[in-house]
Amino acid sequence: MPHAIRFLACSIAAGFLATAAVAQAQDKAPKTFTIGDAYSLNIPASWAVKQPRTRIVEHEFAVPAVKGDELEGRVTVMSAGGSIEANIDRWYQQFSQPDGSSTKDKAKVEKKTIAGQQVTIVDLSGTFMDRPGPQAPGVERKDYRMLAAIVQTKNAGNAFIKFYGPQKTVTENAAAFNTMLDSLKSK
Repeated sequence: MPHAIRFLACSIAAGFLATAAVAQAQDKAPKTFTIGDAYSLNIPASWAVKQPRTRIVEHEFAVPAVKGDELEGRVTVMSAGGSIEANIDRWYQQFSQPDGSSTKDKAKVEKKTIAGQQVTIVDLSGTFMDRPGPQAPGVERKDYRMLAAIVQTKNAGNAFIKFYGPQKTVTENAAAFNTMLDSLKSK
């Protein structure tokens, strides 16, 4: 009988170890979000999934603040209407420059193809007029940066991905943002 008990104990222990290994592998698998049920992107591991603040936002993530920044970064994902240029112009208007110069002149705009889809990436910085909601008053946030991407999908319309926050936090996470964009794939 002791042999049977030992066998049972070893079997139970092996089962726990196998379950733990599967759970650990699942924890290491990248979390994803979808655009229009046709495309997926990987969420950077350090970003937290949040409940969107407004109904027009489909996905929202919090990016931890780096040392010295008081506020975390915010990433929003939504579908929207309007032309690509009209949306980019609206983003320019959300920023002002300390020296009074044009945000549009200082912005960087890049176009590239990822997974066969046209992606326009915009990099802005300056004083950001943060509007937490459609009716909420704006709050000026100095030394802010925004990385934004418009993914023009062939099957799911346009998706707008905006990452904004304190300059240092966004700069520290720029590579993760770009890696997320590069992970775009059709489902």
